[in-house]
Amino acid sequence: MAYSVTLNGPGPWGFRLQGGKDFNMPLTISRITPGSKAAQSQMNQGDLVVAIDGVNTDSMTHLEAQNKIKSASHNLSLTLQNSGARNEMGSPSYLIVCHVNLEGQPFYSKKDKPLCKKHAHAINV
Repeated sequence: MAYSVTLNGPGPWGFRLQGGKDFNMPLTISRITPGSKAAQSQMNQGDLVVAIDGVNTDSMTHLEAQNKIKSASHNLSLTLQNSGARNEMGSPSYLIVCHVNLEGQPFYSKKDKPLCKKHAHAINV
């Protein structure tokens, strides 16, 4: 289910972004900094970023998304898709499959630690 979040600026916003068209992965919230603006919102680790300030992210590279987020000086509006994944404690949890395989084997990233470092890139924003 999609939902919208508006974070009051200026940054830092307090979340880490992973993926992008250039990594063949959807843009995803890979980490939320405790006590940050993002942590005070309804954002969850693992949620997909559908739009940044109203601009669809389907064709955004990682750098384009990063620049769009960093250019937001007063407010940052995000449309997110709830991942729905939860761990045993009820906290958000996720597992992302990298779309590039080596010898037919998929690579995964757990939490915010990509195992396929060439294709899963994370930044702090």
